[in-house]
Amino acid sequence: MQTRFVDSIRAVPAATWNGLDLAGNPFLRHEFLLALEESGCVDGKSGWASQHLLIEQGGRLLAAAPVYVKQHSYGEYVFDWAWANAYQRAGLRYYPKLVVAVPFTPVTGPRLLLAPGADEAALLATAGEALIAHAKALRASSVHWLFTPERQTTALAGEPWLQRVGHQFHWENRGYGSFDDYVAALTAEKRKKVRRERRQVAEAGIEVRVVPGRAAGDAEWAAMYGFYRATVARHGAIAYLSEAFFERLGQTLADCVVLLLAVRDDRYVAGALNLQGTDALYGRYWGCHADYHSLHFETCYYRAIEYCIEQGLARFEAGAQGEHKLSRGFLPVQTHSLHWLAEPRFADAVADYLVEETGQMEQYRELLAEHSPFRREQP
Repeated sequence: MQTRFVDSIRAVPAATWNGLDLAGNPFLRHEFLLALEESGCVDGKSGWASQHLLIEQGGRLLAAAPVYVKQHSYGEYVFDWAWANAYQRAGLRYYPKLVVAVPFTPVTGPRLLLAPGADEAALLATAGEALIAHAKALRASSVHWLFTPERQTTALAGEPWLQRVGHQFHWENRGYGSFDDYVAALTAEKRKKVRRERRQVAEAGIEVRVVPGRAAGDAEWAAMYGFYRATVARHGAIAYLSEAFFERLGQTLADCVVLLLAVRDDRYVAGALNLQGTDALYGRYWGCHADYHSLHFETCYYRAIEYCIEQGLARFEAGAQGEHKLSRGFLPVQTHSLHWLAEPRFADAVADYLVEETGQMEQYRELLAEHSPFRREQP
């Protein structure tokens, strides 16, 4: 087997890359990664430099991983700012570092994409060795696999990789026949809250429409980008994505796009951008041009849940963190990442920290579980 790193997803034909096992995850598709590159969201001056890993044998692509050289820690959602600060205080450089991830996307999915029939364990070991060697050649401080699925996490965890856990809130489809069936499964207090919030949106004269990507035109994409920028401005955040990225998404990945657009008096007043995979819907960006009571919950959660039930999707992942999701039927789910640090003293310190952090996260998840919004089954 041979390993090499390429500075653009263009080095691999789309059909070849998409022929690997993406686990039905739209963010791992060639079209999505290429849209990030060609719209300038990565590469250039973004602080993300593409360095995708390819593992080949006899001219055949056995495995690949989306890899980036990072000059900062923005847009990752697995926070290592404290580690970077500790490096700086010690007079060491934390950047550059290598990240195996989908930029700006806190969604779990395979990080090493495999050809059919490939030996996953052997290829993960090969990929790990190649990434560490590449990091050393670049004088990078570290390598980070972010939002790894449980099977790949388990296969890699252990020397020299440090495992870290986090959490998100996901909605699970328990075979509901309708949105009313889902609401009926909640406690009385939560049922009243959901119905009241949906009613408040309807009484404001707002309808939330499902617009598939293939049906979205220039007006819909312009509105969605405007909503995205409005949220960025409101929170003083960084606009990672350009208007060109939204346009390319509509051109090359429209079959995966689901826009939820709120309409009042024939005007778009809010919207949420979702991508649909094989068995899940992924909520990514939302925004509005005016404040309406409960519109965020209707646009980002309830209408999306309703869509999942209608389409028979197994789950809805509405993004990173957010305890407020718990009362609306989203339960805590563990997330994983893996880390290698070149400096042994810091690797030991981070290992000790992660043991303590993992214990705290487990206690936190147990606490959340006690506040489930669902009715307890009668004995």
